[in-house]
Amino acid sequence: MAIEYTRVSNKEELEEILLLQKKNLRSQLAKDEIETEGFVTISHTADLLARMHEVCPHIIAKDSGRVVGYALCMHPDFSNEIPILLSMLQQLKEILPHENSFIIMGQICIDKPYRGQGVFRGLYKAMKRSIGTSYKLIVTEVDGRNTRSLNAHLAVGFTTIKKYQSDGRDWYLIVL
Repeated sequence: MAIEYTRVSNKEELEEILLLQKKNLRSQLAKDEIETEGFVTISHTADLLARMHEVCPHIIAKDSGRVVGYALCMHPDFSNEIPILLSMLQQLKEILPHENSFIIMGQICIDKPYRGQGVFRGLYKAMKRSIGTSYKLIVTEVDGRNTRSLNAHLAVGFTTIKKYQSDGRDWYLIVL
């Protein structure tokens, strides 16, 4: 397995991200799979994903030309278009009132056969390399019920800056 980490370069790769996302939405998974494999919360439209990509290109992992994982780059300006993220943006304004040099990792997902093989870590290394000095921080939040994702983020160096409740859920606001 020779995984290639790169930025999205065409519309087909954006479409592959949406297919992988759809397969891993919480609403598409059985309860035991949610607990053991994790899940994604947000379903992006093709238009929003493309506009986010124009501002800061998304990071993908590819195997034999096929997208097997992704980390979405989201400028904070897009938070207003995803209602579930409004509370996160408010928390960030309170915690980092003067910090304007951050990018939000909008969602990360690894295709099931590729989990546990370092792809998650590889995506974040590629993301850090790609954003270079453009942003000081990578910020994201994880649903407290998604213990696989939370543990994976902490293992690659994210730290919790705040735990809060919104929409009846516990959220971990984390930063790298």
